[in-house]
Amino acid sequence: MSSSKKKSIVVSDPPKFDLEAYIQNYHGRTRLERLLLIGNTSTFLAQDALKLAVAEAKAGRDVRKYVDAVADLSRVAPNEPEAYKDKGWIETTEKKNAAEAQRLEAELKGYKNNLIKESVRMGNEELGLFYQATGDLARSYEAYSRMRQDVSIGKHIIDIGRHLIEVAIEQKNWVAVSTNIQKLNGAHATPEEEKNLQPFVSAASGLAQMDAGEYYKAARSFLNIDPGMGSSCNTIISPNDIAVYGGLCALASMDRNEITTRVLENSNFRTYLELEPHIRKAISFFVNSRYSACLNVLESYRSDYLLDIYLQKHLDDLYYMVRSKSIVQYFIPFSCVTLDSLNAAFAAPGKSIEKELAKMIERKELDGRIDTQNRLLTSVPAAPRATLHSDALKTARLYEQEALLRIQQMNIVAADLEVRSKGKGTASLDDAFNQNDTFTGSFGAGGRNLRSRAGFQ
Repeated sequence: MSSSKKKSIVVSDPPKFDLEAYIQNYHGRTRLERLLLIGNTSTFLAQDALKLAVAEAKAGRDVRKYVDAVADLSRVAPNEPEAYKDKGWIETTEKKNAAEAQRLEAELKGYKNNLIKESVRMGNEELGLFYQATGDLARSYEAYSRMRQDVSIGKHIIDIGRHLIEVAIEQKNWVAVSTNIQKLNGAHATPEEEKNLQPFVSAASGLAQMDAGEYYKAARSFLNIDPGMGSSCNTIISPNDIAVYGGLCALASMDRNEITTRVLENSNFRTYLELEPHIRKAISFFVNSRYSACLNVLESYRSDYLLDIYLQKHLDDLYYMVRSKSIVQYFIPFSCVTLDSLNAAFAAPGKSIEKELAKMIERKELDGRIDTQNRLLTSVPAAPRATLHSDALKTARLYEQEALLRIQQMNIVAADLEVRSKGKGTASLDDAFNQNDTFTGSFGAGGRNLRSRAGFQ
């Protein structure tokens, strides 16, 4: 990833979390990915994050990530000792990686020649782990995929699925993530294995759905995660992330009643909400119609969420959805609201919300009109007379359709064209009315011909 791409978002405000405590929630390659993102996004934490990233990369086998981390640090803090490449470490690590790859490939070849399926499966797993550690994710995914042909028990299928999902998430290949989740759901696992696997599958599903912009489905996935996840998913996500992702997606996509039942009254999700009390506070404010307080809490954590590897690109959309919902809910009880009161509740000091309201009306997100002369937002007048006429016409059309279907059925019976099922007698007249589309599509105007043949006028 180029530096220009990494610097597309710059966060200058200090975050509320402690960097070292934050990164301890994760294990594996996601630690390095998150440190690099923070180092290239936050001006406040850049130096500390990149120094940690250099140390993390040097403790592993991924030479390319180490070089990237050093290059980024040399741009931010060129005088730091870690900002200079350790050429000796690079050469030594590259030689070790080449020798290890050759050894593992030779062992795997020997296992295949001996036709030992379990050894072949383990050989492919070791090869996949090695390539994943060195950053060759394409070869790692290929090696893990080859394990499928040598599985013997359900646990092997689960292990393969976890490996493939972890690599696909790091590749940002969300189609592969969804595909492997479906395969895991179809695995014949024991109840204990399913219980242990549920948090991982739900978390991975939520990430894939969130990336696709399906925030309601993502919220359902995160909210359904069983408590006690612990560190079982820390290669991709932490329990704190579950609370943040689930809370924000629910606020953006669910109404107040659903938020109350699925979030605040959800005993399983409450375990995660306790880790992020500000998310619970924001949700409570929204449910209790304290919309400006809810938005203020979320805005105070914007800098933290912009440093999240999965949430960063969705944050503006999620915040916009929560804000627009808040404005709509605020306006619903009134026939008109002054723009000054809306500015006091939702606009920044010295700014106006008028342009935002106009865009919401254009997008049909807000059913109202702006009175610029009197500085009012007024609701669109209801038209009960037109609504009554529309409902009456709809009822008349349904009655006409039912009458035609009854006439058609009578003509069919009279013309002896009704199909009788063996041993079950003749279908009743009312049974036919439950299949409106069938009769209308199959007979249509033919009902008039049947009526004339049967003598019905």
